[in-house]
Amino acid sequence: MACPARVICPTEGLPEGGKGARFAWPPAGGEGKGFVVRFAGEARAFVNRCPHLGVELDWEPGEFFEETGLYLVCSTHGAIFEPSTGLCVAGPCRGARLEAIAVEERDGLVQLIDDPPARPNGPGPSP
Repeated sequence: MACPARVICPTEGLPEGGKGARFAWPPAGGEGKGFVVRFAGEARAFVNRCPHLGVELDWEPGEFFEETGLYLVCSTHGAIFEPSTGLCVAGPCRGARLEAIAVEERDGLVQLIDDPPARPNGPGPSP
């Protein structure tokens, strides 16, 4: 059984190459463990964890882009990621990827497509 979509933020609150929005992502540890940014006109979401040491990327809450707004950057070791794919193109985890989270924009809202189950330790109801 599919869970209803969960709203992350309004579409207009997500500027191109600007500040992103953090959200709870229970599979990665809960509050602030997911983030969404806008790049090339699309909302892109990832787990807020650098593949190098597992630290959160943002240097201030919601600040994921480097100064040009073209790449995501890890605030701890400076790893650089393509915002369209999450691929690390420079830094200590080059070739690794950020874990993507599926989102969509509908009715002026950025929403999770597949919200994680409410009870991750138990089986869900049978269809």
